[in-house]
Amino acid sequence: MSVKRFFLFTLLTWILLVSASFAWNYSVASKEQERLAFESAKTFFEYINITRIWNTQHTGVYVPVTHSTHPNPYLNVPNRDIKVNESLTLTQINPAYMIKQISDIAMQKSGVQFHFTSLNPINPANKPSPLETKTLKEFQNGLKEKGQFITQNGQPYYFYMAPIHADESCFGCHPKQDLLHSNIGGGISITSSYMTRTPFLTLFIGHIIIGFIGVIVIMLTSRKLREAYKIIQQQATIDALTGIPNRRVFSERIVTEFKHHLRDKHPLSVIMCDIDKFKEFNDTYGHLAGDECLKQIAQLIQSTLKRPVDFCARYGGEEFIILLPETNQQGAHHFAEHLRQKIEKLNIPNKNVTPLPIVTISLGGRYGQLSISCLLLRKTHSPGRQSTL
Repeated sequence: MSVKRFFLFTLLTWILLVSASFAWNYSVASKEQERLAFESAKTFFEYINITRIWNTQHTGVYVPVTHSTHPNPYLNVPNRDIKVNESLTLTQINPAYMIKQISDIAMQKSGVQFHFTSLNPINPANKPSPLETKTLKEFQNGLKEKGQFITQNGQPYYFYMAPIHADESCFGCHPKQDLLHSNIGGGISITSSYMTRTPFLTLFIGHIIIGFIGVIVIMLTSRKLREAYKIIQQQATIDALTGIPNRRVFSERIVTEFKHHLRDKHPLSVIMCDIDKFKEFNDTYGHLAGDECLKQIAQLIQSTLKRPVDFCARYGGEEFIILLPETNQQGAHHFAEHLRQKIEKLNIPNKNVTPLPIVTISLGGRYGQLSISCLLLRKTHSPGRQSTL
């Protein structure tokens, strides 16, 4: 492919990606705005419903009669009004009346309107709107909650509504027969102004700029990008703490070496190293000391490997794994014992290990053909004593 064709192909691909990114981001932004509006309205509902439950649990509350708070003519209960003295009369406020007053305050402060309504309201002021009527009927059919954008008088609003379930506390004000056919006693709707728009123009201009920058980058830095990709690939294969290959590289390497082992009939040994009582070491000396211990042991294992075909990797937290191609059982045993002794000679303190309070390791190995023997070397502390199979 010529340079010109490659450039045109890359340019068209980039434009398609930017276009797809714009469409996806616009869709995500729209959904996120709807989610935020829904969660905000639901939070309002929860607070109002908690206030309603508090009022219901106290069978209504008494407040002073003022010029803005009059006795509720639709509340037909004994002792609705209590005259304390000549200047103070208390009147009982039921949940619906309370929510109406809260709604008036919220409307003045933040433009949020609450409405406690039902299909059979006692107070005509609590009559449901057509949208609320439709939603209440949907609640009776099993709908849990509803939220949607609406337009009123040419302005965008977000409407949310959830049901209120009838219980014994409702029968003090509402005829019981009105609530027998359904446990839905009504619902509380939240209507809030929502002026935030999905930033179409901002996203569009942003993607145009990104697209233009992308073209420049494609033209001028493709070579640097390839080099950066190679660096990222290398970083993905090296354990950041110890500086030796990670488990991912081992998984690839063991497959290759095992295929060679089956094809050439050469022995293949695998040795697993586990630092003894490393959790206790971390608990005693701290994680910084634990990290330093891991680095020392990893570098010692790496330096102990003499042949180019030998390989080691960090397998887990305190576990390392070693591949020794073309190494038989005797050779693996000799290598493991030599490594164990070298690690003990580091004399890294670990008072959790007895009787010799230093960092030690246990090693286990597998080698051979299909019938595989198992090598297990445990730490020894007596001078001159050799580990055995």
